[in-house]
Amino acid sequence: FNRKTGEPPLINGWIPYLGKALIFRKDAFKFLLDQQKKLGDIFTVHIAGRYITFIMDPFQYVYVIRNSKQLEFHEFANKMASKTFDYPALSKGKFPDLKENLHRVYQYLQGKPLDIISDHMMKNLQDIFEWKCSQATDWETEKMYKFCCSVMFEASFVTLYGRVPAADGHKVISEIRDKFIKFDASFPYLAANIPIELLGATKKVRKELIHHFLLQNMTKWLGGSKVVQARQDLFEKYELLGDYDKAAHHFAFLWASVGNTIPATFWAMYYLLRHPEALAAVRDEIDHLLQSTGQKRGPTYNIHLTREQLDNLVYLESALNESLRMCSSSMNIRISQEDFVLKLEGNQEVVLRKGDWIALYPQILHMDPEVYEDPKEYKFDRYIENGKKKTTFYKAGRKLKYFLMPFGSGISMCPGRFLAMNEMKMFLFILLSHFDVELAENKAVRLDNSRMGLGILLPDVDIAFRYKLRS
Repeated sequence: FNRKTGEPPLINGWIPYLGKALIFRKDAFKFLLDQQKKLGDIFTVHIAGRYITFIMDPFQYVYVIRNSKQLEFHEFANKMASKTFDYPALSKGKFPDLKENLHRVYQYLQGKPLDIISDHMMKNLQDIFEWKCSQATDWETEKMYKFCCSVMFEASFVTLYGRVPAADGHKVISEIRDKFIKFDASFPYLAANIPIELLGATKKVRKELIHHFLLQNMTKWLGGSKVVQARQDLFEKYELLGDYDKAAHHFAFLWASVGNTIPATFWAMYYLLRHPEALAAVRDEIDHLLQSTGQKRGPTYNIHLTREQLDNLVYLESALNESLRMCSSSMNIRISQEDFVLKLEGNQEVVLRKGDWIALYPQILHMDPEVYEDPKEYKFDRYIENGKKKTTFYKAGRKLKYFLMPFGSGISMCPGRFLAMNEMKMFLFILLSHFDVELAENKAVRLDNSRMGLGILLPDVDIAFRYKLRS
């Protein structure tokens, strides 16, 4: 592979095709830092037949994000999603404008429509907490990840797709959830392009999940969201999209809605319970808001929060952002659409070939001691300054445009990020306003690195916690 002038240094690895894939899979964070020390802020790594150029300097991120014409993301995301979730690739010929139209539907996750869907989410969360926990007059013990998964999955499902009117509605949703967890465990392998046939029962589980979203099943669910309705209406316009394909799209949307929110909720809760002073500050802020708005706490009262009130909970948001900083590991990928020279600041240039991958790895930034003092420590008020939200962070004395990137960047930014933040805040709000909560065992929970580069990392073990109604 002949390098041209202006191309970054290449790390090839000695195994043909695989290159550095195995070492990268084992610990991408450490691998990238080591290369940065040796080679500087820009280098190319050969990983499983692909040449990926990493840009490590956060001041250069903006140049990658800005060049969305030459550096494309959607095509890559669509290819990966259609393989993972089993729907046909969104080719222009077969499905003209489907990609753009799907993108347009995301307006239902912003502005006024976001308020409506957030209100539904709040109500559904309260119903589920009440159904699950209102009997907890004495301490109840549960596993924390399992608990977060059960509450967040059901609340998201009902908010997006509607209620299952059967008498055993909870049971139907928990069956879907159990299958979802099985499928999700194989997600990193599917994302790494491993054929589903090699992944045990995953293919069968995926098919069963997709069947839940066939039109004849979805029409029975009551009170679904505008965003899902708009997607349904859109799919109806494409005759070449089969019933199974439409259902697969709905399933993919479910995965996008909860796949990262569940682990992120777990980490937010885990870190709060590990740090009593953080828990006290957040709970104090929540109680204060309820008092000042004349609302009563307890499972029998309906709490209503406006977006403004949610936004003003600076300690809750800071604690949540801090846990996101520590547990998110998304690789932001762009693919060069042509041979082109990417111009960076300081007269630096990167010569790219058509099809080359460019990657930003924000976890390096999140753990940079120059940006975040003691980055391995959880500091719940890291994003607060003088009682207000702190948005200025520096490296080498210069202000950073990007300092926290759990949801991707630019064109690849998660369209559901506002809803996801609201959901997690509401979950913690209800939990802490209604219940006394504490860890029931003292063990360290670590990040499981098998999803490095794919979003929020899962915990390597579950941990027991206990809760009872606050007196």
